[in-house]
Amino acid sequence: MSTRPAGGPGGHDGLDGEVVIVGAGPVGLTLAILLAQRDHAVVVVEQWPSPYPLPRAVHFDHEVGRILQSCGIGDELRAITEPAEVYEWRNAADTTLLRFGRIGAGPSGWPESSMFCQPELEALLARRAGQLPAIEIRRGVEVDGLVQGDGHVVVSGVAPDSAVRARYAVGCDGANSTVRGLAGIETHDLGFFYDWLIVDVVLDEPRVFDPLNLQICDPARPTTVVSGGPGRRRWEFMRLPHESLDELNDEARAWELLAEWDVTPGNARLERHAVYTFQARYAEQWRSGRVLIAGDAAHQMPPFAGQGMCSGIRDAANLAWKLDLVLAGDAPDALLDTYGAERLPSARQAIDFSMALGKVICVPDPAEAAERDAAMAAAVTGDLTEAPDPPGIDTGIVDADSPHAGRLFVQGTVDGRPFDEVHGAGWRLVAVDAGTTALDSAMTDWFGSIGGRVVPLEEPDPTSARWFADHGVRWALQRPDFHLYGTATDAAGAEELLVHLRAQLTVATITTTGTSS
Repeated sequence: MSTRPAGGPGGHDGLDGEVVIVGAGPVGLTLAILLAQRDHAVVVVEQWPSPYPLPRAVHFDHEVGRILQSCGIGDELRAITEPAEVYEWRNAADTTLLRFGRIGAGPSGWPESSMFCQPELEALLARRAGQLPAIEIRRGVEVDGLVQGDGHVVVSGVAPDSAVRARYAVGCDGANSTVRGLAGIETHDLGFFYDWLIVDVVLDEPRVFDPLNLQICDPARPTTVVSGGPGRRRWEFMRLPHESLDELNDEARAWELLAEWDVTPGNARLERHAVYTFQARYAEQWRSGRVLIAGDAAHQMPPFAGQGMCSGIRDAANLAWKLDLVLAGDAPDALLDTYGAERLPSARQAIDFSMALGKVICVPDPAEAAERDAAMAAAVTGDLTEAPDPPGIDTGIVDADSPHAGRLFVQGTVDGRPFDEVHGAGWRLVAVDAGTTALDSAMTDWFGSIGGRVVPLEEPDPTSARWFADHGVRWALQRPDFHLYGTATDAAGAEELLVHLRAQLTVATITTTGTSS
């Protein structure tokens, strides 16, 4: 949390807040909380008068778990999720084709995959937002206007007196984003379209599913069976070429398809059924003046890799610390230009990976499926295949000459507690076997002014000790979104990182850099 003076809602030269966020889903609420924890006044406007009560997203990965933990909901979040260590693919003959996963915690201190119910996550985020006086949430506001002025932007709604005046606006309002349209931001469609019936079920009695998450690559009906969070299950059934949307999108048809799994009205409750068209598209431009977009407003992808909401939460983490520095006067407005430059490659990788998985899964031709099955089954070993992590940051606010710059940094523990809960989740210069007295006091004072903190680990936990040993460094400069600005082997190198960072954050124009580390 920032040590700068709190702003509080309103009172900013006639502004209603410093940032107006359109959309109170997981991405919008995460961004609002991260900004409010840095003492910035935020107004969130949401079209619907009450939160949507039915499940949508069901998965987040270890990095997103850490970001959500930084919102102050870590313990509560763990209580409403269940780890999914294995995601197995099988064919119609029950032959294993692929096994994704990781046993135990991921690098961020959270399971590689966690399954959850979105309304429960949104309730945690909304409750946390309610604890922060810098956040005002206005529900039942349908946005229909956006005007940019000198030093401000006005977002207006259909209802009278619903206009919000702020320094910046962020559209977190979904795939059909009104903000994106009003800002004139175009999307690029990759031409990936498949219709699937999504069915969410609450079972009357607990049942063991092994593996917890299963993909059935059966050309007669590609099917996904996964956890929907504790006590819930999700089935996804692909529409076959001869089926109409109306035929598939029917409650009776949902029960027919579930019967094969011994799921009936007698032992389960159908929470939701809906046909979705899986799509892949993205905006090449994520900023237009004082208007930015995030989440599904900026990118859409098929759900096969479970990265839709994850990508949006990553957007929020990246954008939050940049808005913080700009709003506080610690960096120029040009810093916000690095937001899309840093995030788009990661979103594109997630889209491409999701599409690649979909092209393997969505095969209705038996001969093509048989050829696929033979090739995949022959490659199966007893080991789990780890899904690729999103790419690091190769352009933006990273030290181009530093090893490991842009890669994700680990979260270890301190006396059994997560590192971030002890030392906070801002700029952190972490050191092992290295004293901090050699650092220039003026430079560390500047670092503190942007919320930075030097953290010497006198007795590193196993996760941290292993990371530093494996990477051959003694100092790691972590950004607030948990990516590394850079690393160093000694105090002189660490001080040089701070010098470079200060130069990047205070020059009139932000110069993007690249690294292949």
